[in-house]
Amino acid sequence: MSIISNDNKPVISKKIDRFFIGLASAFAFVKRFFQEVFKPPFEFKEIIRQCYEIGYRSLPLISLTGFIVGIVFTNQSRPSLSEFGATSWLPALISIAVVRAMGPLVTALIAAGKVGSGIGAEIASMKVTEQIDAMEVSAINPFKFLVVTRTVATTLMIPVLVMYTDFVALIGSFLSVNSKELVSLSTFFVQVFEAISFLDVFSSIIKSLVFGFTIGIVGCYKGYNSSKGTEGVGKAANASVVMAMFLIFIEELLSLQIVNAIRNA
Repeated sequence: MSIISNDNKPVISKKIDRFFIGLASAFAFVKRFFQEVFKPPFEFKEIIRQCYEIGYRSLPLISLTGFIVGIVFTNQSRPSLSEFGATSWLPALISIAVVRAMGPLVTALIAAGKVGSGIGAEIASMKVTEQIDAMEVSAINPFKFLVVTRTVATTLMIPVLVMYTDFVALIGSFLSVNSKELVSLSTFFVQVFEAISFLDVFSSIIKSLVFGFTIGIVGCYKGYNSSKGTEGVGKAANASVVMAMFLIFIEELLSLQIVNAIRNA
């Protein structure tokens, strides 16, 4: 396989060029979002509809996932703590793990798969069927109506879903703990709230806002810039999920370093 393309330019160089062109395009897309989001008219009705689609329709999947995560993590942690006779620490351990990391991360990954792919596929299909062009002809700003509303909705709803996931995961953990150690509900949640701090809750909410923005803007970007044809719809949906998950893991790593630095300061 030759590393020289037909136009005598190295293939590696062309890939580097495409990478930086795509990066510049993404930054321009994000910049346009922040320019449009504060300009009237504000599409409140569409934002509320998107919040319903993103939040309410995700509850069954989020509920099941959070409940299972709480039970599984508790059952996995119990043997290690029982070796030291420290099973009474289970509520504190679960609360720290769920609030600090597992709740936001699991919720964001589930939302990236369900919400992100849906946004990417929906906007890509609208582009394929030339509905976006029709909106421009009708004097409607398609970027504001499609991109801004969906990104704002994901940014607002992911933190709500994260708090709900935390609660459901703790309920699942309580049922698991109660079945073995016969701990009351009040005792369990007293230990839960004693173990977490304001910094844990605040960082979790801020992190969730960033995750929500990432899911929304990536899905919109991939859909808005998809290639023509039905194949482009599938590629946009798949790329939305992959890129959003990749960025979520990077943001999780960076947020962990920042919060640890603040905690140790």
